[in-house]
Amino acid sequence: MSVIYILIPVALVFTAIAIYLFFWAVKTEQFDDLEKQGMSILFDDDKQQNNTRENNQTSSNEELEKKK
Repeated sequence: MSVIYILIPVALVFTAIAIYLFFWAVKTEQFDDLEKQGMSILFDDDKQQNNTRENNQTSSNEELEKKK
């Protein structure tokens, strides 16, 4: 029965640590938009390719206008 006097404070300490870690995680935005970081890898190349395509198209249009 005397073990319970040790286990109750230990349980309270673990609970306090868990609550602290939960609020730390929420404060540092650990739970915000979990899919965005994974999807950003897929869409970064598309943006760069689109920008290069637009630049190529504008430069080709300018060359055509110069030839006229």
